[in-house]
Amino acid sequence: MNLSLYTLLGQIITFGVLVWFIKRFLWGPLLGVLEERRTRIADGLAAAERGQREQKLAQERATEVLHEAKQRAGEIIARAERRATEILEEAKAEAQAEGERLLNSARAEIEREVSKVKEDLRGQVVQLAVRGAAQVLEREVDEQAHDQLLNRLAAEL
Repeated sequence: MNLSLYTLLGQIITFGVLVWFIKRFLWGPLLGVLEERRTRIADGLAAAERGQREQKLAQERATEVLHEAKQRAGEIIARAERRATEILEEAKAEAQAEGERLLNSARAEIEREVSKVKEDLRGQVVQLAVRGAAQVLEREVDEQAHDQLLNRLAAEL
């Protein structure tokens, strides 16, 4: 290989034209593509970081909401239990009042029956007494005297 000044000068000029051509037509778009890629990568990393932060915040919020839901559920259960106890107590009170009412009603009915039986018994005793007295005296008491006697005996009994 023969190296001469012309060959060297030709290669330098060719190299300079190649550098100028690359700088003029290829370097700008290549730098633009590289800059765009760098920007996209930076944006992607930033978006990933934002996504992680948002995921962490969402997870914390979900934990809060779950905790609040558990508290509300506990409160609702406690209120339901209190209400059930109140209803049970009301039912007991109503049942007791109804029992008392039925007992009082039964007592009143028994007293009425006892009074009725006493009245019937008084009437029968009076009739027996009058019959006995009539048989002892062997005479019949007149109707008016009989009524007076019965009323007096009934009042005494």
